[in-house]
Amino acid sequence: MRTLVRLMMAAPFAAIMFTPALAEDHSDIWYAEIPSTAYAVVAEVQAKPGKESALRDATVPLIAKVRAERNNLLYFLQEDQERPGRFVFYEMFRSLDDFEAHNRTPHVQSWFAILDDLADGPVKVTRLRLLTNHAAEISR
Repeated sequence: MRTLVRLMMAAPFAAIMFTPALAEDHSDIWYAEIPSTAYAVVAEVQAKPGKESALRDATVPLIAKVRAERNNLLYFLQEDQERPGRFVFYEMFRSLDDFEAHNRTPHVQSWFAILDDLADGPVKVTRLRLLTNHAAEISR
């Protein structure tokens, strides 16, 4: 009986201790501002062997320049931790036209021009379609 009482008294503490923390809902902060026309891509480029630092040095300055573009909504540059010199971009623009205009900017054109010397092959681009960004639609 004592064991049962101890278990009953410990149960609320165990529930608190072992309940996973729930992520905060931030859907009202920024997601609702993303237009339904938003256009996103994931782009990847691999440096030639021995050119990892040179490609990194040429690519990092793009972050500030692209984020300053009027219709850029999101721009992240990552480097693969297991394959140094493999760079992955996540980019989102207000529309496909804005993405295409981005690719015509002088800073992006200059970056494309150096890829023959630094990259092991072309940039691989995966074009994405935004499915939804409203909490009510996500919960269905």
